[in-house]
Amino acid sequence: MTSLTIESIYTDGACTGNPGPGGWGAVVYYDDGSVHEMGDSCPQTTNNRMEMQAAIAALQFFEASGQSYPITLYTDSEYLINCVTKWVKSWKKKGWKKADGKPVQNQDLLEILDELNSRKVRWEHVRGHAGNVGNERCDTIARAFATGKGLSLKQQGDIDSTIALGIKKELNVAKVSENKGHSTIINDDTFAVDTLVTEITMVDASINSNNHHENVPCEVRVTQLRNLMDTLRIADEIAEKGYLITSSELADLMDVHASAVTSRGDEWRWRNWIVSRVRREGNQILWELERGDKVKEEAE
Repeated sequence: MTSLTIESIYTDGACTGNPGPGGWGAVVYYDDGSVHEMGDSCPQTTNNRMEMQAAIAALQFFEASGQSYPITLYTDSEYLINCVTKWVKSWKKKGWKKADGKPVQNQDLLEILDELNSRKVRWEHVRGHAGNVGNERCDTIARAFATGKGLSLKQQGDIDSTIALGIKKELNVAKVSENKGHSTIINDDTFAVDTLVTEITMVDASINSNNHHENVPCEVRVTQLRNLMDTLRIADEIAEKGYLITSSELADLMDVHASAVTSRGDEWRWRNWIVSRVRREGNQILWELERGDKVKEEAE
């Protein structure tokens, strides 16, 4: 079985009323482009507490994975980053008192964060509501939980997403007391199962994907092949007409997360095409597709 590597985690919190009903969301991105989403709610809380609880859930998930490879944790809360990376050391020395002698707010969550934080975690601020895919998805999850709306979460492997929404397994729940009500933090280590490969690949198919392929009904496999052919035709037309596409558009074409595109470098191969980075326009990177067999013919 192939062990996936966590590359990055995005977190976000939301609160209606502040204080009021709140929710948090976290999205884990793996090196193969797959994702694992988490989220939960609290009846009475604050926005800062939800930001912290999202980060706690992310770090608990990372710790449970046993991964030694470092990750980047992205959040749009500068308050959270400053608390964890700067202020907490001074607060601990002063007995959890601020410079004015007043008690530090959210000490209970800060103590958990401080214990979970390590050199393997790189904290990175991302501007909220700026079109960042990971941040926007976390915001959607957090707001859905805060407002009590239904939401389907993507889980690693073929796990029913309703598990994350409706089932609270006692062995995987850590409760944090608050002044009003309580919050629940899901520790999703039991969801850490090997991802089942559902994409029909043309080469380098693994044993696991072959087994999964055999269990899929014939008519479903035919539909998947037709969808694949449509994708390949689109890619061929983009290459033939010299269109430039953004990272998010290319990720949609490849059916992966945008980070799986930008992390591959300036030039790489995808199926029959050589993908090259052309330039950056604003916050977007533009890519060009070129048929690999044509490049080979020209070289000869």
